[in-house]
Amino acid sequence: MEWVDDGVIIGLRRHGEANAIVELMTAAHGRHLGLVRGGGSRRQAAALQPGNSVHATWRARLDEHLGAFTLEVTSARAERLMGQPVSSFAFAHVSALLRLLPERDPHAELHALLDMMAGHLDKPTLAGMLVARFELMMLTELGFGLDLESCAATGGRNDLLYVSPKSGRAVSRDAGEPWRDQLFELPYFLVGEVAEPPSTANVRAAFALTGHFLARRVLDPRGLSMPDARESLLTALSRLDAR
Repeated sequence: MEWVDDGVIIGLRRHGEANAIVELMTAAHGRHLGLVRGGGSRRQAAALQPGNSVHATWRARLDEHLGAFTLEVTSARAERLMGQPVSSFAFAHVSALLRLLPERDPHAELHALLDMMAGHLDKPTLAGMLVARFELMMLTELGFGLDLESCAATGGRNDLLYVSPKSGRAVSRDAGEPWRDQLFELPYFLVGEVAEPPSTANVRAAFALTGHFLARRVLDPRGLSMPDARESLLTALSRLDAR
């Protein structure tokens, strides 16, 4: 068995004296693990770091085997990502979310978003927005996507400002105003492109929305809690905002 694909390293662990098991999020083969012979050596340490993009060749005698990776780094970003708290916590959080996916289950859009994010998470003004969008896509890929295209009450597509915490559907300004205290805010950057990075308040509103549905629909039924890195990311963003 053999395939070739592009991926982003999201984790690794030592295996024996000199080898490493590397965890990739790949374009066509999903979250995939493989052995890198010599991956535990000092010579390969800089290449096999979370956040780096790689061109991967995987080989195994049978499809169900762990198999072995041969990896060529195509974009080395780990040093920048791990060099500051915001990007480090952001990447750790999205990597933890990706582990909710079944191994080897393709999610091409998640890989594409992760690959793009890894090149921009070191920009603190963008990190919160990118992670919130990633959480929203994770809900969709796991089968629990929110309906943010039309108002749950009127069917209209304009002036969507709120989201119902029960249905996960958008609600317009007029329809939601009487119950605004019971609804989540819907920051525009979650549904459209913006010219400027969102404010910290909008990022927190987005995290409140996505976090509610991640907990209710994904984590709680599995007996899991939100990754610690998420709250650490929000704390790091708040400290930057306070400067």
